[in-house]
Amino acid sequence: MDPLARRRLGKSEVELTAMGFGGAPLGELFTAVSEADAEATLQAAWDTGIRYFDTAPWYGRGQSEHRFGRFLYRQSRPDFLLSTKVGRVLKAPRHPETFETGFWTGGLHFDHVFDYSYDGIMRSYEDCLQRLGLNRVDLLVIHDLDFWHHGVEAKVAAHLGQLATSGWRALDELRSSGLIKGIGAGINELGMIPRFLDLADLDFFLVALRYTLMEHDTLDVELPYCERRDVGIVIGGVFSSGIMATGPIPGAKYNYADATPEVITKVQRIEAICARHDVALAAAALQFPFGHPSVTSVIPGGVEPAHVEANMAHMRATIPADLWAELRHEGLIRADAPVPGQG
Repeated sequence: MDPLARRRLGKSEVELTAMGFGGAPLGELFTAVSEADAEATLQAAWDTGIRYFDTAPWYGRGQSEHRFGRFLYRQSRPDFLLSTKVGRVLKAPRHPETFETGFWTGGLHFDHVFDYSYDGIMRSYEDCLQRLGLNRVDLLVIHDLDFWHHGVEAKVAAHLGQLATSGWRALDELRSSGLIKGIGAGINELGMIPRFLDLADLDFFLVALRYTLMEHDTLDVELPYCERRDVGIVIGGVFSSGIMATGPIPGAKYNYADATPEVITKVQRIEAICARHDVALAAAALQFPFGHPSVTSVIPGGVEPAHVEANMAHMRATIPADLWAELRHEGLIRADAPVPGQG
């Protein structure tokens, strides 16, 4: 599979490289990353031909955007596509002397508030430009409007209502004026894609975790809905937070937490089948989503140049049809899961 092939993103006019580069790891998601390593990793992504980059204010509480911006502002602007996210506004903490980065291993010391209003979306967008040092981005993604981050239906419904009655107007203005080329929403869990599509005219979803070699439940409702509406899919978390890249080693992460024994066992079974066909586990994980016609790009990150180079090699690897057939036969992927090359 050609990682640099360009694919249209849903009904938009945007074309993304099949392989993009995701910014969460350079926000120090699980590992501290030096400035030199961050720069070298981004340079490796550029040197291998990647031209789609995705980041967010939340990644390292602004750190990822700063790092992406310092690198990308030196590149020719027409040569790359960049997405970032809105819905959070970063602010100085009330008690900086005791501030903890929480979810992030490192990152910057900024607090945040969720705001999906017109003013909140515009403030978030303009702050992104300042952190990036760039005067435009190509795609904006509504970030983390889900139960994972808001907990209960009342809060999710309230934020969706705020988006529908206020914030969407900001996004639509930015798109219709040509300041951005497309609008997406980030998805962490089942059930939110239909709610977003019933609410707004989105171009794509950035689906984290929920359509991977390990998980296929979005095939029931979410992905058919996207296909009917010509809505594109970018796959974030293609390695399920790490285990599909590292393999089932001690301490492996699965969906932002330590992998359970059940997950370890399943990954061991998948890895054994891959080994029988002389295919790396990471290669199968990277290529699997492209069996679905709505999938445009995958955006693994990395914290050193070797990660980028390995991912590019895995995308170029030839995967025999017999591997997918054996995974189906063993019940490790669904019988109805589309796989690369089947059509």
